[in-house]
Amino acid sequence: MAHKLDVLGLFDNEYRDDGFRTCSVTGLEVHRSVDNHVKLFGLTAVVALLYGGIFAFTVAMTRWEVIGLLDAADFYTHLSLHAWNLLIFWMVFMEIAILYVGGPMVLGRRLPFTKVAKAGWLVMAAGAVLVNYAIWTTEAPNEAPLLTAYVPMPISPLFYAGAIVFILGTVVAALPFFATMWYEKREHPDKTLPLVSFAAFVTSIIAVEALVGGLVAFVPTLLWRLEMIQWWDAAWYRQMYWIIGHGTQQINLVAMIAVWYFLTHVVAGAEVVSEKVSRTAFILYLFFINLGAAHHLLSDPAVSTGWRIWNTSYAFYGATFASLIHAFAIPAGIEAGRRKRGKGGGLFGWLTSAPWSNPVFSSTIFSIILFGFLGGITGVMMGQLQLNMTWHNTFATVGHFHGTVVLGTTVAFMGLVFFVIRTMFMRQYISERLASIQPFFYSAAMGVAVLMMMYVGILYGIPRRTAEVVENIPGTEFSLSAASPLFAIFGIFALLAIAGGVLFVLVAVGSLVFGDRVENGADNADLVADGGLGMAQDPDDPVHAYEMRGTFVLCLVFLAAFVITYLLNWYLLTQLWSIGA
Repeated sequence: MAHKLDVLGLFDNEYRDDGFRTCSVTGLEVHRSVDNHVKLFGLTAVVALLYGGIFAFTVAMTRWEVIGLLDAADFYTHLSLHAWNLLIFWMVFMEIAILYVGGPMVLGRRLPFTKVAKAGWLVMAAGAVLVNYAIWTTEAPNEAPLLTAYVPMPISPLFYAGAIVFILGTVVAALPFFATMWYEKREHPDKTLPLVSFAAFVTSIIAVEALVGGLVAFVPTLLWRLEMIQWWDAAWYRQMYWIIGHGTQQINLVAMIAVWYFLTHVVAGAEVVSEKVSRTAFILYLFFINLGAAHHLLSDPAVSTGWRIWNTSYAFYGATFASLIHAFAIPAGIEAGRRKRGKGGGLFGWLTSAPWSNPVFSSTIFSIILFGFLGGITGVMMGQLQLNMTWHNTFATVGHFHGTVVLGTTVAFMGLVFFVIRTMFMRQYISERLASIQPFFYSAAMGVAVLMMMYVGILYGIPRRTAEVVENIPGTEFSLSAASPLFAIFGIFALLAIAGGVLFVLVAVGSLVFGDRVENGADNADLVADGGLGMAQDPDDPVHAYEMRGTFVLCLVFLAAFVITYLLNWYLLTQLWSIGA
């Protein structure tokens, strides 16, 4: 029975007397408490995506200087709102929902301490509103903070207060997940966690580290802005800030990979090639991934050369090695799973016969491919001490951000939202065709826009923080007008990508409000490719009984792209100096 406040019936599913139902797609036992809180956090995330997406339009049409929509002061305010809503609020609300999926849902448990979860949501929402208010009402001498409110920049104390409230709310919202893990291990001390739950647990540990770093950075800074303390160390702030500043993106990365394992298994029949190897990769993240934040300080005079070399060599590549393991393990699992069902003819038959019209599948695969080629490779480039000099503070850095967070995490989370609409909200898509097209349209348009960002940054050194980029750099006669053609391509494809984002929101929200209700398991049969593993000739065959040569070839292509990009960046770096001339 639906709650009296549930006017749209969004929280109304059929449950047994014990509060559980059996999901017709995953086969998992899902409790009402898990369903409702995943929906609550997921819906809030989509609202943040919509709000931040509005500022994507104003920012892109300002960077495309032919239009030049905003003046410099307004541009920074809009850029700050765009960044905080899409990079933080859309992501973190989704990640709490993912913790509830990876914890109590996968483990077949009810969500404990539901009042704590609701309190966490309220505090997070209050913090998000406060941050948005502080940025929107910024007036001189204060400045909009973007994501690097470096001391001693004059930033509104309300902003720091809002950020602190949001961080505290996130910690509170995560407590029911930690309680779930504790109950599970107490009741089943000898039972190994499923891989997705293990990944969610690693995500939560990295999240706690990042959030604590955020409190260490923001709390003293708030006191300094309120003049309760008279001095604050700018170098200390920068190092502590990047624990959360880049740490939040590491949470995105690990949560995204957990979603990759979950969705490829459910909708494409993927198997885990090696549990031990995949778990080892997650443990490598635990020890090394937050050290990747060091690349933001490679040009910072406050840290030693030894510190920079350590963090951008041995430690940094520990996380890169983990990503390469997942880059092989996930497509290999898809290939083996599909070959087991007789869907693997030839080298790539397992891929060409895959359910590309299913937006959950296509979103997940596009996220894997585009993150690897555009976000992952460029991340390694930027993380190297020497190559960082050609990327630092150019528009190419923004291209890297969008390659990881948009083409990677956002596209993966869009696939998860499509999945939740059908399996938790129990609604059919308002249009199957539009839902199928959206991942192709959005990924292609954003992919081209990202490439243009990288090109104009690397080839022309276009700065990333100014409204004027091509026609006029204030106070100089230096011209970047040669980049105008590439900026025109960027502007057109940025508009197309924004249209793809609008299409996602229309399909998602339209399906929730107007979509037909999923009445039984047969209505969701199309979500599972080719009838699932039950259709295999011999479902009990070990995964290694099947070839993975298609994945091996794809990995060679990826390696070739990696080497070519690496050498090309070194060649561009050598062009900055005439050695021996």
